[in-house]
Formats: sequence, C-alpha cells, structure tokens
Amino acid sequence: MPFEFTRLEIPEVVLISPRVFEDSRGFFMETYKHTDFAGAGINDRFLQDNHSRSFEKGTLRGLHYQAEPRSQAKLIRVVRGSIFDVAVDIRPGSPACGRWVSAVLTDRGKEMLYIPRGFAHGFCTLEEDTEVIYKCSDVYSPEHERGIIWDDAAMSIEWPVEDPTLSERDSCWPGLEEACAGAGRETRP
Repeated sequence: MPFEFTRLEIPEVVLISPRVFEDSRGFFMETYKHTDFAGAGINDRFLQDNHSRSFEKGTLRGLHYQAEPRSQAKLIRVVRGSIFDVAVDIRPGSPACGRWVSAVLTDRGKEMLYIPRGFAHGFCTLEEDTEVIYKCSDVYSPEHERGIIWDDAAMSIEWPVEDPTLSERDSCWPGLEEACAGAGRETRP
C-alpha cells in the first residue's frame, strides 16, 4: 500500500506517511488516492486546495475552522520547510472536546496530517520560507469562518514559539469555550 495511516491520541486525526520512490533523478510519491484513504476510514471528498507560504520562522496561522453546515476536513502537507501542526477537537459533546494533538510535518519526511470536520486547525513554521499545501472538503465560506485564539490557557498548546508572527485576525479570535459551545452556529463572532 502506498500509504501508512497512524491514528493519533485523538484517533480521528491521522498521520499519513506516503511511500516514496527515490533515485538519482529525485523522487515520486502519491499524495492522495481516494480508494486507499477510504480503506483507512477517510471518506471525504476534497473540493478545494490551498497553498500558503510563510517567510519567517515562527509564523503562526490559526486556529481556524468553519461552522456548520460548511465545516471542513483538511489534508495538510508541507512542500518546503517544516511546521508544528495542531488540531483541536471542538465537537460539542465529544469526550475529547477542548483537547489537542500535534505533529511535526516536514518536506523531507513528506508526511501528511488528516484533520476531520469538527476540529480547529493551526500551524507554526519551524523554518524560514515554509510552504504548506492542504486539501479541504468544502470551499471557503467567509460567513462560516471562525477561529480560536492561539494561546488560550484552556488548551495549553505547547507551541514551539512564545512570540509568533500573527495576522491581525489571528490575534483577535475568541477563546476555546466559545468554539466548543457553538462550533455549529452560523452567526459570526
């Protein structure tokens, strides 16, 4: 099988290692194959691809999610550099609501992280000039866009940086409590 699927501490979040074929020319790998992913229980249909580039080490993007009915599953991979990638369970009623899991993703390791619907997602760059590509199971919807402040003490995420480079928007999101109480609401914060 071209992929190895490893479930993290919150088992709905899956670390995926592709099989890589390398020779003197470079490498080849499959980055997504619906039949293999479905065989591992990942049945999402991905509708949008996004590509971000961060110039500085310590750039933090997130924690983002979309409210129902436009929630998104994501499949994240790094094509240049490395990131500390985080998924926070915000599913109301989930025994793991408010808990987070993380993985380090690198261009060298070529691993990917699958994050299902009902999770907030964010990452911090570990190197300068880092590029991330990710698939989404629904298209971007500004009216459903939400976020959680990155440093909310209720989560105690062990970010690899104390003073990250943030967008203005990412420095103003509400806390975890609001997300867990209303992840499905359709009103803007």
